[in-house]
Amino acid sequence: MIEYEHIAKSFVGKTVLQDVSFTVNKGELFVLVGPSGSGKTTLLKMFNRLVVPDDGNVYFNHKKIKDYDLQDLRLHTGYVLQDSSLFPNLNIEDNIGIQLEQQGMDRKQRHEIARQLLTKVDLDESYAKRMPNELSGGEQQRVGIVRALAAQPGVILMDESFSALDPVVRKQLQDLVLKIHHATATTILFVTHDMREALRMGDKIAVLKDGVLQQVGAPNDIILHPANAFVKNFFKGHGIQPDFDRLVCDVLGQRITNADAGSAVAMTSLTQLLAYFRDHDTDAVVCRLGSGDFRIQRDNVWNYLIRKEHENA
Repeated sequence: MIEYEHIAKSFVGKTVLQDVSFTVNKGELFVLVGPSGSGKTTLLKMFNRLVVPDDGNVYFNHKKIKDYDLQDLRLHTGYVLQDSSLFPNLNIEDNIGIQLEQQGMDRKQRHEIARQLLTKVDLDESYAKRMPNELSGGEQQRVGIVRALAAQPGVILMDESFSALDPVVRKQLQDLVLKIHHATATTILFVTHDMREALRMGDKIAVLKDGVLQQVGAPNDIILHPANAFVKNFFKGHGIQPDFDRLVCDVLGQRITNADAGSAVAMTSLTQLLAYFRDHDTDAVVCRLGSGDFRIQRDNVWNYLIRKEHENA
């Protein structure tokens, strides 16, 4: 568990953060989102003590971050930055094993782990001996993700990790991180300025503006119940939709027959559908329309919302 309590920070007389408090539960993918200059990266850097708050404290597992041994804290924290930050003079398997080496693991074990991890990000063993300049930007970020996982860290910090990539590669790496997160339940603190990415990635989202925390909540809560006008406008566009029946028939749903009468739910709007997923721990619902019954997957709904946000940007 990570806790930020009443954090304040100023740089050269300019207030960057004002009384910010939130909690990241163990195993959560927690997104910090907001415009440039809202304080997201400053908060992220406080976890590994690259930035020290003027007021307030950051806790990890109920212990103040400032009370941890700094080297030990950083060795057990994973990092994935906008630039993959691979060491240009080391091959890929040595890049992956750099933290393992610092922890005292022998070379043979490091290389074995590196090759195993490469397969998790769909890179075959031939990549192990390549140099960073032989890889594309997307491939370098895959290696960056692997390197962050290698030492089995308690926390991974991701700072605008995909913002420099083209949309196709970005989507692939988002999917990859979500897959790894679901498999490992690693706590991830994820910074982005992109509301679409925040909605897609976050178990919880913290929305920041000018160093002030505006709202913390699950993606559907923020869409359905924005705390103020800024949050509502930041995530604007989700109310724009075609006729609901046509949306379900053509985009969101899969027609089914012989649905149990008790299992189908009559719905008339996208807002009602979002509210259902907010209130029920389920990956799918059978929606009953005048034209029949349709199974709707939660992921299909979120993917649709992300596309609409992109179209309306």
